[in-house]
Order: sequence, then structure tokens, then C-alpha cells
Amino acid sequence: MRRYFPIRMPPDSSLVRFARMAVTIETLQQRMEEAALALDFEEAKRCRDMINMIRGGATAAEAEDADFEGLTRQEPGAMGLGTSQQSVTPPADWRPPPRPDPMTAGRSQRGRRRGP
Repeated sequence: MRRYFPIRMPPDSSLVRFARMAVTIETLQQRMEEAALALDFEEAKRCRDMINMIRGGATAAEAEDADFEGLTRQEPGAMGLGTSQQSVTPPADWRPPPRPDPMTAGRSQRGRRRGP
């Protein structure tokens, strides 16, 4: 007959951290739902961002200390990666370059090509 003994896990074990994280995510999920029902959408957004950070691998303390104030989601059709600007705005002192001289159009910088 086999006897099963409970396995003692070190406190830094990933299983122990995952168990703590699940409780934290559940409590944050509950806080987020309560805040949304109370029409406190700023608190609900803060809880949602903390849940996403914890799921991404951050600790609960790091997620609580993180500042999400300046971050916005990318809108579909927005220009490029990592920007939320819809169109490019040139600097205030920018001027377009001068037009090229029409007498030099079609000329190569290397000169004329010599045949065989």
C-alpha cells in the first residue's frame, strides 16, 4: 500500500506564487465588477490594468505601484506601431525642400555609361 505525504513547497515556488496570484486576480476581478456597478469607471479601469499586469508576470506590489495614466490603447487604422497620433504634424519651423532644377532631370550622378 502506498502512502501519500503532502509535499512541502519552498515559499518562492512558482506553484505557491500562482496560488497567491489566483486569489489576487479573483479579488481584483470582484473589485472591478463592484466599481463598474457603482459607476466608478476609473477604479474599474485601474483594477483591469492591474489584472493584466499580474497575468503578464508582475507581482501584486509591482502592479499596484505601476502608473497607467499616460497609456492609451491603439485605435484601428492609427498610424504605425507605438503611436496614438492619427496624422503626422510637421514641426512649427519646418519648410518643404526647394523644387529640383528642371535642367538636371534624368541625369545620373555617375556620368554617361560607356558601351562595349
